[in-house]
Amino acid sequence: MSFRFRDRTTVSLSWTELTGAVGDSATVLPVVVAVAVLTELSLPVMLVWFGVFQVVWGLYYGAPISVEPMKAFAALVIAGTISTGELVVAGLLLAVLLLALGTTQSLETVNQYVDDTVVRGVQLGVALVLLETGVGLGLDDPKLVAVAAGIVAVLAVVGYSGQSAFAVFVFGAAIALVETGVPTPAVPAVDAMFMLPTMTLSVQTVEAILAQVAVTVGNAALATSVLLADYFDQDVSADQLSNSMGLMNLVAVPFGAFPMCHGSGGVAGKYAFGARTPGANLILGAGYVLTAFLAVGVIAAYPTALLGVILVLIALQLGWTGVSRTDDLAAVAAIGVFGVLVNLGLALVLGVLVQQLRARS
Repeated sequence: MSFRFRDRTTVSLSWTELTGAVGDSATVLPVVVAVAVLTELSLPVMLVWFGVFQVVWGLYYGAPISVEPMKAFAALVIAGTISTGELVVAGLLLAVLLLALGTTQSLETVNQYVDDTVVRGVQLGVALVLLETGVGLGLDDPKLVAVAAGIVAVLAVVGYSGQSAFAVFVFGAAIALVETGVPTPAVPAVDAMFMLPTMTLSVQTVEAILAQVAVTVGNAALATSVLLADYFDQDVSADQLSNSMGLMNLVAVPFGAFPMCHGSGGVAGKYAFGARTPGANLILGAGYVLTAFLAVGVIAAYPTALLGVILVLIALQLGWTGVSRTDDLAAVAAIGVFGVLVNLGLALVLGVLVQQLRARS
């Protein structure tokens, strides 16, 4: 089934659009569930916002664009490096910054200072933070971790290693369902949107913004713009993407949303699993909202050890992206290790300074 939207966009609701939607959700749901279990944010509220903006930006851009959690923020709040209140402030300030960059068409200028080596280094640092947190959570139940490792090994043998995190997530959801029983659908509590923690501006808030800026500029704006042109013949500039990310976070973060971005990984995931139209976004948006109605009881019973496995798998994938797509492995490794041992925001600043000194020498 397909239909036209605004006389210029074909929207299909075919099987391939459904599989494309699943391909994108495999990278989003595990992170969002981990955030919900380990912070004060409400899973149903976060899912509703993800669902809303899947639909909004899919139809607006006329392509199966991704809407996913900001990975650096997720790593820091899951690890306890920043509080939920600091996360909210960081999300709002970054939203203002992204709107300013997009409105003034400054993304290309920023990219001259935050080049690919710095972006990959910060990605590796984020991966190492997630890895450390995941290992710690996994120690809660080594037997359950061993079963999850078996699932990962089987998927690797049959050629589906890219779906390992999602498979472990489904396994954990099944365990939670056995413990709680089939959940009764419930409308997400509206007051959860207005019960935000005390917002805090701190040095950690600024450091988190710096860490996220590198990933957002490189991956969520510039790389996503390229993929939308390559895969779907859509002329969407990095500055337009910066504006849409800024707008959705200004609207949603004050009402319980996790800071959201676009992302080249999500676009690639949708495309690889068959999505070719915004229909994948409509399907996924509806799926997120439906899950929100069922999530309240299940999330409390979700095994934290399996969240640890999921975080390790996401960390390995993100880290491999950082080290496999660079010609300067030593610099990427140095930035990443410095980021996890000292501070991700400071790693970004030092990476930019070293890059500029090397360029002038």
